[in-house]
Amino acid sequence: MPASAPRKRSTSRRPSSAPVGNAIIGQSGGPTAVINQSLVGIIEAAASQASIEKVFGARHGVAGILADDLVRLDTQSARTLERVALTPAAALGSVRKKVTRDECLAMFETFRRRNVHYLFYIGGNDSAETANILLECAREEKHPIRVIHVPKTIDNDLQVTDHCPGYGSAAKFVAQAFMGDNLDNRSLQGIKVNVVMGRHAGFLTAAAALGRYHEDDGPHLVYVPEVSFNTRRFVADVKRVYKRLGRCLIAVSEGIHDAKGVTVAESLVADAERDSHGNVQLSGSGSLGDHLAGLIKTALPGVRVRADTFGYLQRSFAGCFSATDASEARRVGRDAVGFALKHKGGTVVLKRKPGTRYGVTTALAPLKKVAKFTKVMPRSYINTAGNDVTPKFFKYASPLAGPLHVVGRLRGM
Repeated sequence: MPASAPRKRSTSRRPSSAPVGNAIIGQSGGPTAVINQSLVGIIEAAASQASIEKVFGARHGVAGILADDLVRLDTQSARTLERVALTPAAALGSVRKKVTRDECLAMFETFRRRNVHYLFYIGGNDSAETANILLECAREEKHPIRVIHVPKTIDNDLQVTDHCPGYGSAAKFVAQAFMGDNLDNRSLQGIKVNVVMGRHAGFLTAAAALGRYHEDDGPHLVYVPEVSFNTRRFVADVKRVYKRLGRCLIAVSEGIHDAKGVTVAESLVADAERDSHGNVQLSGSGSLGDHLAGLIKTALPGVRVRADTFGYLQRSFAGCFSATDASEARRVGRDAVGFALKHKGGTVVLKRKPGTRYGVTTALAPLKKVAKFTKVMPRSYINTAGNDVTPKFFKYASPLAGPLHVVGRLRGM
């Protein structure tokens, strides 16, 4: 079909239980490199269903629904949609907002006015919580809206699902960023600390190790929130690696915490900023990296020590995405529509097929099993010392990030 041709609606028979009406799609939370693949997947699948007449997009998620600030999506050209699918960050605009009961009732008014019977909400843990609040309120009020949460998060911390769309591309970015930093660190030796996103799950920080090719490649140390962080042990680890290699590259999660569960980042800020869901801001400044660099400088005076915070670059770096991640993000969007025609609510999850060859299937899980909860890395993915990952992590994450840039090394160097 030419890119400028109008999209044709299928006359396929609709499920007897599926209501006829319009759909709204919203995006919420931190963007990813492939979040728009899910958006386009929903639009494509919805356009082929007799039960769904029009597809609207809400600008900035629930804020757009509350303001009745919508844009038609099913009338967009195929060329536009494909370009949007390959574009990082939320094409509809995103939001961080936990809705109240009164706001749910106000959204129902928008649904009635627009004849909306289907809501697809693309987001992570907090977005799942918002979707669940809305679904429960709809049940109490007997409002006929169907709510499907479509997963995305670079943190990879949603319960039930094997992994989350958005993680694989962010993992690829982090792995390749560390590959480059490792080469830089090897060229001009010293100690380098890189702080990586992920909140209270270490999956993204652990991905820094995926780009190691040679025995002396960094990151030489990896610290994740699943193991309590001890500053004395940290300094001792750095000293040991530096003594052996004359350099040290370190991956640190923004969510590392002490034995009492207090994040180091939070302890460095007198008045930590929180969002409407109660989450403490862990990224956005270089305080954690500077703090850790300071500890190293004190322990190893005269040694070149630097620190970087990768920050928001990890979420929406243009042109850096995993093909597997992009394909799966589109798939969960498409399959979300099929689930909506048969179920009143839930969250789409990915299940890994057993066997040596990588593959996944999709399923629908109850929203209450995902909303607000955080999945963390299995302890088996972390070494005994708590400062690196194990082969089990590589087996889990490598197919999600996909092929990485190939680097060369001169003989004798």
